[in-house]
Amino acid sequence: MPTEDTFYGHLQRRGVNRRDFLKFCTVMAASLGLGSGATNQIAEALETKKRLPVIWRHLQECTCCTESFIRTQHPIAADIILNMISLDYDETLMAAAGHHAEAAAQKVMEENKGNYILAIEGSIPTKDDGIYCVLAGRTAVDILKEEAKNAKAIIAWGSCATVGCVQSANPNPTGAVAVQDIIKDKPIINVPGCPPIAEVMAGVITHLLTFERLPELDSQGRPKAFYGHRIHDKCNRRAYFDAGLFVESFDDQGAKEGWCLYKVGCKGPNTYNSCSNLEWNGGLSYPIKSGHPCIGCSEKGFWDNTGGQSLYTHLSDVPGLKIGMNVDTFGAAAVGAAVAGAAVHAGLSAVTKKAHDKAEAGKSNKNSMGG
Repeated sequence: MPTEDTFYGHLQRRGVNRRDFLKFCTVMAASLGLGSGATNQIAEALETKKRLPVIWRHLQECTCCTESFIRTQHPIAADIILNMISLDYDETLMAAAGHHAEAAAQKVMEENKGNYILAIEGSIPTKDDGIYCVLAGRTAVDILKEEAKNAKAIIAWGSCATVGCVQSANPNPTGAVAVQDIIKDKPIINVPGCPPIAEVMAGVITHLLTFERLPELDSQGRPKAFYGHRIHDKCNRRAYFDAGLFVESFDDQGAKEGWCLYKVGCKGPNTYNSCSNLEWNGGLSYPIKSGHPCIGCSEKGFWDNTGGQSLYTHLSDVPGLKIGMNVDTFGAAAVGAAVAGAAVHAGLSAVTKKAHDKAEAGKSNKNSMGG
């Protein structure tokens, strides 16, 4: 029987059955892009290893990452995710407050030196000695440096912690920066998005607990399993992009037909995330599928990438586009080609019909003469 301190032992005490536990392991293996054999490996790790002690700090943010983390589609999945870790400090979810809360964080650092995970949600203000985010009388910068010192690894949740998000947008009045801009001597997993998808967050923690190492990361420190492809690559509207059929304004006929949203600001071709693959709310949908353009929330500087214009301003240059022209030109050319093709088709159809009618008339005259 699993011990009380393991993840699975804790789940059993909470009444989660074996079948649901194995379903969770299967989903995590698939989400991480691992083979079918990984399900048993994940299950064994969660049955035998102790839960990860975690300090989860909220700095300059709106708490949307925590909201995403706890709001999975199925209650059992939410219970599994929250019980996978020993969440010893989280201002949003813990019952303790004030001195008792801070004492809990100190206890984790002392008893689990070099073996706890520091999760950061939010950017860090550095202007004016960091006074724009103060907790228990201490600046966010000081707290981050202290708690990162003996952490096993750091998870930067959301775009605030990974790239600064809206707080660092021009003119960046608080001097907001990302975790990686301050901490240089610890392994950091960047999990961008505003917020990240719950299953992505669960996948990162599952990988850490199962394999006791960081998942494979890209050049920006993001897990390749979830940020290895553009939203554009698996978008349900991709065929319309390739055909040059774009929504020109909301509620036009193209919007009603489900055409590509690129010209009304969609940043899918420039954004790396799992939205079009995993989708949100248990695979129900994601912004583009629901009719709204992607705003590129997992990319650095997405608030400023349109040059101070609206988020609904599209970018003409698309990385990897091999048609030799920008999207505006391509859209016009594609539509022009479609119109020209329709005209040619109509012309050929008219000629064919005229020839057919002439042949039918000849047969009719011959039959009449034969009669």
